[in-house]
Amino acid sequence: MNEWSKAISNFTTDKLGVSGTYSGHRGLQIEEPLLFERDSEGRCGVDLPELPKAKNRLGAHARKGRIGLPGISEPEIVRHFTRLSQKNYAIDTGLYPLGSCTMKHNPRLNEKMARLAGFADIHPLQPVSTVQGALAVIDQLAYWLKVLTGMPAVAMSPAAGAHGELCGMMAIRAAHDARGETRNKVLVAESAHGTNPATAAACGFTVEAVPANARGRVDLAAMKAQLGPDVAAVMLTNPNTCGLFETEIREIADAVHAAGAYFYCDGANFNAIVGRVRPADLGVDVMHINLHKTFSTPHGGGGPGAGPVVLAAALAPFAPLPWVVHGKNGFEVLEKAEGDAAQAFGRLKGFHGQMGMFVRALAYMMSHGADGLRQVASDAVLNANYILASLKDDMSAPFEGPCMHEALFDDRFLKDTGVTTLDIAKALIDEGFHPMTMYFPLVVHGALLIEPTETESKATLDRFIGVLKALAAEAKEGKVEKFRAAPTLTPRRRLDETGAARQPILRWTPPKEPVRDTAE
Repeated sequence: MNEWSKAISNFTTDKLGVSGTYSGHRGLQIEEPLLFERDSEGRCGVDLPELPKAKNRLGAHARKGRIGLPGISEPEIVRHFTRLSQKNYAIDTGLYPLGSCTMKHNPRLNEKMARLAGFADIHPLQPVSTVQGALAVIDQLAYWLKVLTGMPAVAMSPAAGAHGELCGMMAIRAAHDARGETRNKVLVAESAHGTNPATAAACGFTVEAVPANARGRVDLAAMKAQLGPDVAAVMLTNPNTCGLFETEIREIADAVHAAGAYFYCDGANFNAIVGRVRPADLGVDVMHINLHKTFSTPHGGGGPGAGPVVLAAALAPFAPLPWVVHGKNGFEVLEKAEGDAAQAFGRLKGFHGQMGMFVRALAYMMSHGADGLRQVASDAVLNANYILASLKDDMSAPFEGPCMHEALFDDRFLKDTGVTTLDIAKALIDEGFHPMTMYFPLVVHGALLIEPTETESKATLDRFIGVLKALAAEAKEGKVEKFRAAPTLTPRRRLDETGAARQPILRWTPPKEPVRDTAE
């Protein structure tokens, strides 16, 4: 194991190796070196014919040494990546209780539909006449989104949540410009997602935070005092990142509209209210929807994602291109800012959006139906409240009353124990669970935010609750060393997270050859 591997494993040497065995393995959990560490000089996984002789036209650019790729056989490559995949934690292997992220089961039917050749193999530059089925899917999905939100228009092209926020704020800026108004301030609730202020700033607005009240919700009086002729919009998340519904949401919307501003709602937590509450009825003007959260399509690896944006009538004319519309000969695509789309603020993507995500989301919607989607929200809220009620006496909840889709705890139950929120999370890994979201939302000290979603069974939740009860009890009993050492049963031990952040090792480098004495 080289220095890079040691750095990420808290490597300690003993005669039996990393894990108390000669091999470094732990039972069937096999220690996995990097491909570069498996390199064998001269080995190649393929046989290539000798290249015909040709004149060298590279000159001084010709390579003078090895290319640096590892020499390794095909079976070793297959085993390497298979073993790495077995070290991944995923929704297919266990509960994923990340708060504000809605990591839920992805039905295999959705995947099968997305892989149909007619959807998977189309190209965005095909003639419109040859992709009528794909456009019908986009149109049908757009219809469902408008019905579920009560909004008259939807922009389908945004690629993810933050991209959807950008779309919504650009539409708001375009609407103010069309009215001949210059408004340069955006109010963002402290309990909103962190991308909200970043998006507003990226659009050129000055951001001002709206404080939360003692109930974990927007301080209505404070927000009203901040409203003025320079405010372009208010951005908040509902249900918010504390897992709470904004009970004064109508009063907030009325105050925003009275000030001539627009109400942007972050829809990342739509899973908690889908089929039960229409954002339009709450006074929302624009909201993005994460298809890869509410409608089950996969997260991971920075994508794929999809963040359609629903818009009220006042903002609909400014929605970005392209638009899918009903024409005389079927579906058509408006690509230019002319006619009905004359006020569109431009384009956010080169093409029409994430086709695979659209297929998955529509398959999910059609499988559930309207009543099933309503049940999704009901079960998600039920599961979160079951966790909150089961743990509130062992842990500490910052706010009174029930929650929505996620249960929030603070670190008061750890006071004077020497154990931190991070320690609890690391100990959960040893118990076979992915940790919950830690230290977020920022308005709660030492936060532990748990979103079970609707797809987890009571038996799974009971196991998770039982583990957290046991860990809370051990922390209060003073078993600090256990928590500080965790995780101990993983292929890699706890990182020096400060060092990893400040001095990251981002690539493998070969060990230096020992310096030989020239006198030998």
